[in-house]
Order: sequence, then C-alpha cells, then structure tokens
Amino acid sequence: MSLKKYSEKRNFNSTTEPKGDAVKPKKELVFVVQKHAASHLHYDFRLEMDGVLKSWAIPKGPSMNPADKRLAIMVEDHPYDYKDFEGIIPEGNYGAGKVIVWDNGTYTLADTQEEGDIKSDLEKGKLGIILKGHKLKGEFTLVRLKGKQENAWLLIKKNDGDGSYDDVLLQDKSVVSHVTLEDL
Repeated sequence: MSLKKYSEKRNFNSTTEPKGDAVKPKKELVFVVQKHAASHLHYDFRLEMDGVLKSWAIPKGPSMNPADKRLAIMVEDHPYDYKDFEGIIPEGNYGAGKVIVWDNGTYTLADTQEEGDIKSDLEKGKLGIILKGHKLKGEFTLVRLKGKQENAWLLIKKNDGDGSYDDVLLQDKSVVSHVTLEDL
C-alpha cells in the first residue's frame, strides 16, 4: 500500500492536507468518514490498513438501512494523519472544497479478528467489517462489483439489529469540531 498516487495529486505548498507517511498500526484499527463538498458532494469512507487509509468515495453517502446498497468508488490510499483532516482544500488543488470529519471510530473484521486477513479479503473483493463509530455502528460489507471497473464497490449495511430506516446523513455535523460544511 503506497502513498505515491496521493502525493502526486497534491501540491503541498498550497493545501493544508497532511503529507503523512505510513505508520505502524495501532492495537485498534480506525475508520473515518469525511463529508467532502468538492465538485460534487460525497462521503469519503476510509479504513486503516497497513498504516495507511484505504479509501472509497461514496456519492450518496453511507446508509444504516440494510435495504440500501451504496456505490463506493475506491480511490488512492491516504496517509494515516488524514483521519483528522478538516478544512478547505483551495481552488486549483485536487479535491478542492470543504471537508469535515462526519464520523470516526474503530473497526474489526466481521468474520475473523486476524488483522492479516484484511488484505486477503480486500484482494478477494469482499470485506466484512464491524464499525464502532458515533453514527455508523454494526456490521457492513464492502463488495467489489464484477464486470465493472476494478474500483467499483458496494457498501452494504448488514441486518444486525443496528440498522435503521432513519436517514443517518441528516446528522450533518462533524464529530470532531461539531460544525457543518456550511459553517466552515
């Protein structure tokens, strides 16, 4: 897992995004969901793996409704330090727009607690995870779509008792700064 693509897309002289390096994984794996008003509003779903954040852009945002299947486009890995990034990416930069930490927390694998299986499951195209966040809780599955572009996945909430028909996206404040995108 490399940060080369991440670094190539950014001009660190004009953006406050972290340069970051891969870090040694902590005992608990972290996840973050950043609400990002760039050319189109979307949510960036990031899972810590091997000291970086594997990342997917979710155009409609995550859902707690097990009936919803949300398209998730895998994008470049991000540095671990990006998990705390909030702010405005200036015009003329990749991803220009406002970013808040919409949700964060820790996660484990749903089927096994073996950290080494994360990469294997990811390569196979199916990753079951249990999120322990402020807004997102319970079991989810990331599934790579077959016959589509290599980076197209679905994020699906499992019917596990934590699901809800309520629109979780209405909880629009940052879990870090308690501001909305509009407040930035």
